[in-house]
Amino acid sequence: MTEKLEEALWEAWLGLKRKEKIKREELKVERPADEGRGDYACSLALKVASAENPLEIAKLLAEKLQEKKMEGVGEIEAVAPGFVNFRLSDDWLIRQGKRVLDGKKFLEELGKTAKGKVMVIDYSAPNIAKPFGIGHLRSTNIGQAIYNLYRALGWKTIGDNHLGDWGTQFGKLMVAIKSWWEADLSALTIADLEELYVRFHREAEDNEELNEQARMWFKQLEEGNEEAVEMWEFCVKVSLREFERVYQALGVEIDVAYGESFYSQGGWMDKVLVDVKALGLGQTSEGALVMEVPGEKVPAMLVKSDGGTTYLLRDLATIKFRQEKWNPDLVVYEVGADHKLHFRQVFAAAGELGYLPKAKLVHVAHGMMRWKEGKFSTRKGTTIKMEEVLQEAVRRAKALAEGSQTGQEMSEEEKEMVAKTVGIGAVKFNDLKQEPERDVMFDFDKALMMEGYAAPYLQYTFSRCRAILGKAGGLKGGFDGKGDINEEERGLLRSFWRFEEVIMEAAERFAPNFLCQYLFDLSQRYSEFYTKHRVVGSKEEKFRLWLTAVTAKILEQGLEILGIGVAERM
Repeated sequence: MTEKLEEALWEAWLGLKRKEKIKREELKVERPADEGRGDYACSLALKVASAENPLEIAKLLAEKLQEKKMEGVGEIEAVAPGFVNFRLSDDWLIRQGKRVLDGKKFLEELGKTAKGKVMVIDYSAPNIAKPFGIGHLRSTNIGQAIYNLYRALGWKTIGDNHLGDWGTQFGKLMVAIKSWWEADLSALTIADLEELYVRFHREAEDNEELNEQARMWFKQLEEGNEEAVEMWEFCVKVSLREFERVYQALGVEIDVAYGESFYSQGGWMDKVLVDVKALGLGQTSEGALVMEVPGEKVPAMLVKSDGGTTYLLRDLATIKFRQEKWNPDLVVYEVGADHKLHFRQVFAAAGELGYLPKAKLVHVAHGMMRWKEGKFSTRKGTTIKMEEVLQEAVRRAKALAEGSQTGQEMSEEEKEMVAKTVGIGAVKFNDLKQEPERDVMFDFDKALMMEGYAAPYLQYTFSRCRAILGKAGGLKGGFDGKGDINEEERGLLRSFWRFEEVIMEAAERFAPNFLCQYLFDLSQRYSEFYTKHRVVGSKEEKFRLWLTAVTAKILEQGLEILGIGVAERM
């Protein structure tokens, strides 16, 4: 609708034959913060007015637009100091609500937005040999939501779990295992590996020789040393078991998992080095191989002075592989904000090498999950295991269910299912509702919030809608037109219309928090409507049941995009 209104405004402006010169892209239609000003507004008259009153220009534009009789637009008015406001017609809003209620058809139409385009998203990427901590939630959670948003818009989406299964940390682990682990290698657990890793860093503070040994062991791993490879393979196997358990609890399923080792052992880094040499882009600096990249003062290091490879080289190998395998229109990296410089260098270098242009590479930089004292650190042993947070969330949700009248009517199995849906949903939503780039201070009570701006409130609104529909015996056919529509009913209709726009905006901005806020606002609108107006047994029962059904459908689909489930009863 925004593009349609902007095009009509442009034609109206040209029809006025004004002397002021403006460009088409300067003309913008936006949603006013105050709904009393309509569904859309344009401030063009304020931008171009000189000595003339901008309100007069706005009135001339409104008159021209009214002559067009645009589909879906009910009222067009000019208001001080110089806005043109648009209100959508009730019939149009109802028609769009009917579209949404036909879930399959709505999603099929929405999916035509970018049919044929391919998006690869790199997310989660936990480090091998470390527990899946709460700090990994952001990339996993936000990344999955972005994946779901683009899939809803018709993109072919490919999720890649770029596992941190290579690097000098493995040299550190090997030194720790050789120095302090006395039992058989097969007895090692993920908790043991974490303890060994923490001990290594504690001991290395007073013994620099340990770091030198770690570099030596990683070099041996790169060269295929049998003992080093055996220790590395065991660490990977133990870690993947741990990750899969957490992914299942979170309801996350990532398409492929090409870890850093794939690019190290598969020859992809060598291919990048061949390209660097062929294009004459490499330089030797203090024994290391570096590459100048446009716009960056610090050159990109590809190979260290000791011959070890870098994260940057592996990321260039990753881009080359993805370009050859999937030829994507967009590659998104959902990785922490502390990697901004790294990705600026990677993207610039990829462009210089002729892989993918910078326009197709996006870093969605999420803020850190932190303690008040600072960020989580495996080295210092200050992480919180994701599994423990989820278990506590489920426990709290179950306690609430057992204390409610509805919960007392449930079987133990149903209570357990609802507790998982509500508890895990609360943890995921609490993260997703934040702006991605903002740091989040971890607070157990806030992370597991069960009321207010939280997933349980949305899930409860859904279950309330389903209960009302159940009480009425479901939707009793359609409704033949509608007479007067009250303020609360029209508020819901306006929300229904926004659903598609919000999905598109959240995807375009790589910001699932837009969808979170929209679903919360919709829930509040429905609660206000339900508080003020009777549904079942009212003269407007058919229409109000329909409003209830559309609300439930949007909440279900919106939460599904966010990776959060719903429950029929709460």
